[in-house]
Order: sequence, then C-alpha cells, then structure tokens
Amino acid sequence: MVTFGPGGFAGARLFCHSFQEIILPGNCPSDLDIGFAALSYLQVGILGVIQGITELLPISSTAHMRVIPALLGWNDPGSAFSAAMQLAALAAVVSYFWRDVRQVVFGSIAAVRTREYHSPNFRLAVAIVLATIPIGIAGLALSPVLNACNSPLRSLNVIGVSCLVMAALLALAEVASKHLRVVENMRPRDALIVGLAQVGALIPGVSRSGSTLTAALFLNFKREEAARFSFLLGLPAIALAGMKELWVLHKAHIPPEAWSLLLFGIVVASISAFVAIWGLMRFLEKFSTWPFVAYRAILGLVLLIGVNMGAFH
Repeated sequence: MVTFGPGGFAGARLFCHSFQEIILPGNCPSDLDIGFAALSYLQVGILGVIQGITELLPISSTAHMRVIPALLGWNDPGSAFSAAMQLAALAAVVSYFWRDVRQVVFGSIAAVRTREYHSPNFRLAVAIVLATIPIGIAGLALSPVLNACNSPLRSLNVIGVSCLVMAALLALAEVASKHLRVVENMRPRDALIVGLAQVGALIPGVSRSGSTLTAALFLNFKREEAARFSFLLGLPAIALAGMKELWVLHKAHIPPEAWSLLLFGIVVASISAFVAIWGLMRFLEKFSTWPFVAYRAILGLVLLIGVNMGAFH
C-alpha cells in the first residue's frame, strides 16, 4: 500500500489511477462514480475552491464541476464527490449563520416546552422541515440514476439547458417580486413551494440555492431574506446528502488515499464556501440578481454551443 512520505502525493495519485484502471473497471465500482480518485491534490484543491463558491451561489456547482474538468481534460470527479463535498457548504452555512441556527434549534425546543407554537423560531423550524420533505423523497427515489456512473443527467447538454431555464426563471422572479417579505412571516404554504422548487436541484445545472432563491423571490421575499432562507433550508438536505454519500463511499471500500483526497477537498471547499456566503449576502443587500441571470444564460449557451462543436473532452 502507498504511504505518505517523500513523494507521497505522487504515489497516492499513482495508486488511485491503478486502483481505477485495475480494480475498478470503467472507473465505477458497482456503478458508483468516483472519478475524483484519479485526480491530484492540486486538481482536487482547485475543484474544492470552485465547489465551495458555486455551491452557495445561484449558478450551479454541478455545472462547474463538470465544465472545468471537461475543459481541462481532467476526469469528471463524479456525483459522489459533489455530494460529499456538500459537507463543506454545511460547515460554512452553520458557521456563518450560527446565531440563526442556535436560535431556531433552542428557540424551537423552548417553544415546544411552553407550547408557544406561534414563536417565530418554531415556525421557521417547521418551515425548514416541511420544505425538506419533498427533496428527501425525490432524492431517495432518484438516487440510483443520479449516482450512476455516466448518468445521463450529468451530460453537458442537460446542464446547459438547465442553466438557460433557470436563468429565465430567475429573471422572471426578479421582475415579478415585490421584495417585501421577511423569513419570520413565512407560512407553511410558502415553505412547501420553496421545498418543491428545491427538488429541481437534483437535476445538474439547476442549482439548489438558485432554485430556492428563485422560488422565494416569486413569493415576494426580499433578496437577502430569500438567500437567508435558502441557506437555512439547505442545512438538512445538505447534511443528509453528504452523510449518505460518505456512507456509500465507506461501503464501497475506497482506498485511504481517496479518502485523503476527499477530506482535503472538503477543507478547501469549506473556506471558499464561507467567503461565498459572506460576499453573496452583502451583494444582495445592495444589488439585484441580474448578474447571476446573465452569467447562467452565458454559461448555458457556451455549454450547448461547445458540446455541439466538440470543444469539450
């Protein structure tokens, strides 16, 4: 077995290549997509920065995690990598919104004890639970397709179309929204609508933060409040998806070197995700979401044109 010492990173990389080529034909053990195992620490670090930033901005992390490797000729890191790396977003959101998280958790417990079910903290907790149910059900149902090796849903054509559709929806939401409401007055119906929108994020290119932010804007929430609820709502879904993927990888018996790569990527992504939240919240306090609309539209067009011209590997 390869150990870490002088030249250990190179040895680990060589081992992971051999692991995939010899032990795991087709780069997929039991149809599990673990392309990240053949990447170097530098490549994983770069993808960690990209994942951390794009996971929490409304521009789709999955799209970027497919596009960047395709442009550079790297292995597709795979859906397992993307799902596990969401734990970085979880750490960043909990850190940044620690006061909100603490208030919701302990405030809800206190509300149940005193039967004050109209408490804002309890209502927000209920809203998060309600909004999480749809993606929990859909995620379990679609897991075999989403995590399959060479899943058709991870094709660049699908991602390109998703980017264009979400650019159009976000533009409509920006125009239609009155930007008046705050999270504290969210109703159960609102939470379910945003939760249903979150299901769309299972399609690569849609973006979990993008779909929930768009739905909240359609419900007339302020931009920064829509983003705040999007982040808080994402905590259960991100935690469940990340932990499930770690368990799947554990059951697949991937080598220690692959775990080391994954942990390194999560640490890098956590730092970049925190910076992304900080920047987005301040941006939405002063500006609209139009830059994200334009970016997504351009990205979608570039993907579709590039695939048609054979520009991507």
